[in-house]
Amino acid sequence: MADGFNEARALRVTELMTEYQSLLRRIAEYAPNPPPEEYFEHGYEVLRQCRAEAQAVLLVPYPIDLSSMPNGSGDQEKRQLQRYHRSPSKNWTALTKFRIIVDASARRFQAKKIYLRAVAAVRWSNARNAILQGTPHAAQATQQQQTNNNLRIELAAVTDARIINDFRQADTQAGYWLVDDPPLATILNWIRSQGSA
Repeated sequence: MADGFNEARALRVTELMTEYQSLLRRIAEYAPNPPPEEYFEHGYEVLRQCRAEAQAVLLVPYPIDLSSMPNGSGDQEKRQLQRYHRSPSKNWTALTKFRIIVDASARRFQAKKIYLRAVAAVRWSNARNAILQGTPHAAQATQQQQTNNNLRIELAAVTDARIINDFRQADTQAGYWLVDDPPLATILNWIRSQGSA
């Protein structure tokens, strides 16, 4: 794309991948090590699932076959793709650059979603451990139930819309170049097409 923005695109991919790697490193720090009798507690199951999902995202290679984009019905996605189809001679390069940004955006999106769930589970674990310290008392069961409820509420709050809105707000405040950032529908279609939803 000889539109003068290749440097900005390269910097954007670097920004996206740096955050993606940072999120995965933080997720790796959360190694659940519960006592055997608590192994199947919901919070520990969420932590194990998050680590497995992070590993799966890491194992998804960049798609070599660039012959087709995931099918999406979003108007915004169509407009963005049409922008890259104006010059037939530049089609391949332009579409490849767009796909690199979509892939980097999708990886960061997935890592953030996993990270937010892992943080909720770690908060649950810390609260649970604080409750179980000291001598047992009648209020512990109620406190543990409240901790479990808080975990469910936090997990339910980890939505696609929240994540994309948080990204847009933080990226805008940081002054990042967002012209080629894909909309949520494109990110979700890309994730589905890679088989790592």
